[in-house]
Amino acid sequence: MTERRAWVERITEETAVGVTVTLRPGTCTVATGVGFLDHMLTSLGRHAGIGLEVEARGDLHVDAHHTVEDVGLTLGQALDQLLGDRAGLARFGFAYAPMDEALARAVLDLSGRPFCRVAVPDHLLTAWVTREFPLTLVGEFWRAVASRARLTLHLDLERGVDPHHCAEALFKAASLALRQAISPGGTEVPSAKGTLTK
Repeated sequence: MTERRAWVERITEETAVGVTVTLRPGTCTVATGVGFLDHMLTSLGRHAGIGLEVEARGDLHVDAHHTVEDVGLTLGQALDQLLGDRAGLARFGFAYAPMDEALARAVLDLSGRPFCRVAVPDHLLTAWVTREFPLTLVGEFWRAVASRARLTLHLDLERGVDPHHCAEALFKAASLALRQAISPGGTEVPSAKGTLTK
């Protein structure tokens, strides 16, 4: 059986990103220059059940925003390439993930229609996970993934206090929902209209 694998590179004036995704559990090798993003991408690979290699260089002297967003865009494009017409996949996924006091919910559809809504409680809108990583970057990352992977994602932080725990719960919930959506689900395209790419 041929291994399903995709590689995408994105180079701009702000960043240079290379992402390889394999549609099976494998190694996660990540180096973006943003420590917390590396931690979350490794978690994503493990909980989504995919092999993931990410290398990025960005304008971190400005901030982490461009790097986080461009890694999300590149990962999304690699996922879209990898999943193709979505034939043989479950298509839908949903999950709850706790991290101590934080609880997140993700609902995902490999619909071919890019949409992402990320909701966190108002008291966390200005929270920082680390000195280089505001909690709002979690939303920027997943919106970027959804736009290029052409998937629909609703990601909600039900509750939480510690921004680190909140970010981890959000990443884990989305990763678990992705794992469910890309799991085997028959042989046909999972759509009544017969396609998810038009």
